Amino acid sequence: MRAKISYFVTAAVLVVYLVLVGSRGVLLIEQGTLLTVTFGVAVLILPVIGLWFLWQNTRFVRKANALAAELDAEGGLPVDELLRTPGGRIDRDSADAVFAERRAETEDSPDDWRCWFRLAVAYHDARDTPRARKAMQRAIALHAGRPPAA
Repeated sequence: MRAKISYFVTAAVLVVYLVLVGSRGVLLIEQGTLLTVTFGVAVLILPVIGLWFLWQNTRFVRKANALAAELDAEGGLPVDELLRTPGGRIDRDSADAVFAERRAETEDSPDDWRCWFRLAVAYHDARDTPRARKAMQRAIALHAGRPPAA
């Protein structure tokens, strides 16, 4: 729940920022000179990119959560068997051991979205966010019946 609240707060702050930037772009365009209109159009591109980025990330999170709910209903969510440091962080060696298991499982069943989902969780636990995201994108594509991106 804490992650959802953080996500919504961050998204709301981003939207407010994009509205402020957009209003500055409109003000620049209203000045009417070649220079300010050019800068105003350039400034208006930033909110468009920001909104696109926010939309893509929101879609990704919703699809990943839908997969998690389906996997939970099947009883296939990975069990948290990781050791923790006294400060609560995941022990790196423990995460690497679980990752090796998940990787072997995925190599045995490369077309199973469930394996890719669990591999994404293992990547995340091993603090490899870019690979976790790619593995989750592959799980989403396999679940949707689309060929995964190369």
